[in-house]
Amino acid sequence: MATKKSSVNRTLAGAKKSPAKPSKKADLAPERVSEILRRLSEMYPKAECALHHRNAWELLVATILSAQCTDVRVNMVTPELFRKFPTPKAMAEASLPALEDEIRSTGFYRNKAKSISGAAKRITEVFGGKVPKTMDELLTVPGAARKTANVVLGVAYEIAEGVVVDTHVLRISKRLGLTQATEPKKVEQDLMKILPPDHWIAFSHEVIFHGRQVCVARKPRCVECGLETLCNAPDKTWSSH
Repeated sequence: MATKKSSVNRTLAGAKKSPAKPSKKADLAPERVSEILRRLSEMYPKAECALHHRNAWELLVATILSAQCTDVRVNMVTPELFRKFPTPKAMAEASLPALEDEIRSTGFYRNKAKSISGAAKRITEVFGGKVPKTMDELLTVPGAARKTANVVLGVAYEIAEGVVVDTHVLRISKRLGLTQATEPKKVEQDLMKILPPDHWIAFSHEVIFHGRQVCVARKPRCVECGLETLCNAPDKTWSSH
């Protein structure tokens, strides 16, 4: 009986010594969010979209192709694709097999070919060959879900309708305690509540850079991270606090 009580006492004592985790309210404090934004801006002053493009149409196609594919691979494929089919009209008139051959190495090429073909036809027939500048209109374009629409609006038109949430933004936002959600749409809603609208575009670019270079999915390089002192993620590989 004494042994059991001693064990309980040791357990309670250990629990008291464990550092308290910051509350969700503390994670979302305006001062903390502001400091995160300041450091990201300082760390990645030249962060921008990595997809090569010359106009909104090329960016739309490149973003569709980037699903489950690296930007590097997409940038290898798009020059020849746009040389053969330089406009929405030209791509709308292309056969699916012809498009598939050009984008095969990006993966899921059959579905992507259908999406970019459908997007080309929609933009040619409904929008006069020009990529629309509103979220509602873009969401009617095949292949343009909210993430893609945010990329096009933010990068091509500098219109901040929302926050781009890709795998890097989702992962790092959770690690920083800026959201508890796992669905991109809910993560975006959470971020839009706490980030100033004039940071919506830059935040995604900076976090994507950070996710590729430092805060990687497995074994994040916390010892090199400029946000480490603000981060209490459970999977940190090193901590100063």
